[in-house]
Amino acid sequence: MNCRNTLINSESIRIHRTQLSGHVLRGVKNTIAIASGKGGVGKSTVTVNLATILARLGAKVGILDADIYGPSIPLMLGKPTQPLTSQDLKYLPAKIHGLQTMSIGYLADEDQALIWRGPMLAKAVLQLLNLTVWDNLDYLFIDLPPGTGDIPLSLVQKIPLTTAIIVTTPQEVATIDASKAIKLFNTTRIDILGIVENMASHTCNHCGHQETIFGIGGAEKLCEQFNLPLLGSLPLEQAVQQQADLGRPMEFWDTNDLINPWAKTALNLTHLLAQKPLNYAAKFPPIVVNTIS
Repeated sequence: MNCRNTLINSESIRIHRTQLSGHVLRGVKNTIAIASGKGGVGKSTVTVNLATILARLGAKVGILDADIYGPSIPLMLGKPTQPLTSQDLKYLPAKIHGLQTMSIGYLADEDQALIWRGPMLAKAVLQLLNLTVWDNLDYLFIDLPPGTGDIPLSLVQKIPLTTAIIVTTPQEVATIDASKAIKLFNTTRIDILGIVENMASHTCNHCGHQETIFGIGGAEKLCEQFNLPLLGSLPLEQAVQQQADLGRPMEFWDTNDLINPWAKTALNLTHLLAQKPLNYAAKFPPIVVNTIS
């Protein structure tokens, strides 16, 4: 990261209130859930690239891959060295691309299927979170499993979350499911920062023609329905897909290019979060994550 292009002063980022009054994760100022009503909308891609941009702009950022069935974060980040184990048998997160990251994908064989039931999966994620020692993060992104079933519900009830971001495509079948995710967070009284519309448009590399493959205006209608801000509309780009497969997120992005829709979305995120109520509890109180019996 070029320090001359640093726009985010980590020391100025405050700790904001979570839905579990007074509680935050140890070593984390703000915990952000990234959710979607269905799979296939690019939730993990959005998580990795927004986190990478914020890290390159000067923030201290981490990612917890909570999608146990399909942990794609290790692949998208280039499979860094496995997390280290400290003397007290806790995990020190893997570090790559300026990020701290933790995933069950680092601890299990790549081709191993986890044949676990819902309660066991949720408990595994919470234990992973409990045992990970984050190093003074400004933002921790939690890449939740898609949908609104048992596992996402258990996680959002137990993890102290500052806010949530909903990822959808403009397609109606995606926005219908995204509305269910919004209702899940509303029911559990978790603040929703806004909606990210992914794959909003595609520009032809040859002629420059822009096409809305998945429809138009879906996320805007969702924002109007639930009175939520649109954090950004992200294009469907071949470069994003290629870099994700190669484990080099946002490698094509120049830190001077702040009009890039990805950069604008990341900065919108930080600006809106900065306006949320502060947490006036101790700076880094003990981690509070209830286990599932």
